[in-house]
Amino acid sequence: MPITQKIYTENNAFQYIDTLRRNREKRHRERAFFVEGVRPINQALAHSWTIRAFAYAPEKPLSDWAKNILASSQAETHYELPIALFAKLSGKSEPSELLAIVGAPDDDLARIPIKDDMRIVLFDRPASPGNLGTLIRSCDALGVHGLIMTGHAVDLYDPETISATTGSLFALPIVRMASLQALTPWFDVIRAQLGWFQLVGSDEDGTLDAADHDFTVPTILAIGNETWGMSAAYKEACDTIVKIPMYGSASSLNVACAASILLYEMDRQRRASDKTRR
Repeated sequence: MPITQKIYTENNAFQYIDTLRRNREKRHRERAFFVEGVRPINQALAHSWTIRAFAYAPEKPLSDWAKNILASSQAETHYELPIALFAKLSGKSEPSELLAIVGAPDDDLARIPIKDDMRIVLFDRPASPGNLGTLIRSCDALGVHGLIMTGHAVDLYDPETISATTGSLFALPIVRMASLQALTPWFDVIRAQLGWFQLVGSDEDGTLDAADHDFTVPTILAIGNETWGMSAAYKEACDTIVKIPMYGSASSLNVACAASILLYEMDRQRRASDKTRR
């Protein structure tokens, strides 16, 4: 049974929750992060993430949804706060009924399944929580098996990132790695298991239109940083670099938009290939 801890002031327990919301280093050290909102909490529970704590204001009437979650909670702690303190923790003008502290999983590549129809996204040094969150949402929607972030990047567990994913963070295996070079042993594992896979980059100076490239084979799609694009190391590692045809005055697309278009093209080709084989 969870231990109920009442918070009346901005004491250590309050500061612990608030710092997890605000501070990246604290999240990293504690291997935990702050979650707010019905859909993200539902998704965390549905995908069996470890909930360390819930926080709520008991003087505010709770819905059946919140009551049922608290009644079946496996969390270590339930924090009860006055409405004023609870509102300070919330990142919304209308605070949610529940806040959650969720445990972060290991950055272990074994969490990403290696399948014959493998589709994985590799995102180098994402800088924007909104872009990262939007791409995670697209990956979830378009059948991606996992996402890997490399290099110095925005925090995966920043509340802005989590909000932008609308809960998809909890449905998609996501692993953070130091560099592209750190993936070399894992690439060898994939080759041993599948025989071959392609690493396809995306760049406005790509040599082939995305629609003309074969995405029906096991694929890792490499996406570069929002400002600088793919690094030289990424470009050298790619088997092919594709581009999205552009019209009008725009010279490039938002990175999450571009990646979503490429993922849709990958899915479109695979659905068409499946129909042909039937």
